[in-house]
Amino acid sequence: MKNKKNEAAKKYIKDIKSADVWSVFRILADFVKGFDELGELGPTVTIFGSARTPEDNYYYQQAQKLSSLLASKGFNIMTGGGPGIMEAANRGAKEHKDVESVGLNINLPFEQVANKYTTKDLEFEYFFSRKVMLVKYSMAYVILPGGFGTLDELFEALTLIQTRKVTGVKIFVIGTEFYQPLLDFINTKLYASGMIDQEDVDMIKLTDDIECVAQEIVESLATQMSALEDFGLDDTSYYKSLHDFSKEKNIQKDNK
Repeated sequence: MKNKKNEAAKKYIKDIKSADVWSVFRILADFVKGFDELGELGPTVTIFGSARTPEDNYYYQQAQKLSSLLASKGFNIMTGGGPGIMEAANRGAKEHKDVESVGLNINLPFEQVANKYTTKDLEFEYFFSRKVMLVKYSMAYVILPGGFGTLDELFEALTLIQTRKVTGVKIFVIGTEFYQPLLDFINTKLYASGMIDQEDVDMIKLTDDIECVAQEIVESLATQMSALEDFGLDDTSYYKSLHDFSKEKNIQKDNK
């Protein structure tokens, strides 16, 4: 009996190790797929929000309008690829044939079904690899109302900018009524307790004005190019895509 238990334990350990090895390959596959498909994407804005928002919801409609407005200015739109706010954003982008409407989906047992408004659709096994791709190739993040996943993405983006892991990227939070209590908490608890600085608070622009958001994203292109130059990244394909885009749209670069 003891020998049988030992053999069972050894088999269990072997199965765990084998699963871990295959997980490494799946993780690598996620990253390789993302880098290969998105590396040459060009100026892109990522829009985050709830998968549960119905089509007749105000924020669904705002997401679609903002996405269409940005796409009309030549920006690709990227989302998590699912329903709700993500669908709305992809839907607005797909109205414009000269941009990409990108959906980065993930395997989930519920909720996450790919929407039909993408021109480029990738599926990921892991949240963390998908999250990297959602922020790595974008020059601005727009956060609309959402649940745990959306809040996770908001604070992940804030942390990346706070720690200088990404530079020149703007964060816009749309939905003053929805998000004002969260901003109050950030100010009265995090900032007041000395856990963050004023410049951390200032990273968040809370607004309902989608025209203002679109205009600020256009203007931030020059800032991001300057930031890339400061870090010696002006010979990268991403910088060149921004440079070509700004030249085509006649956007003046900020000469500091």
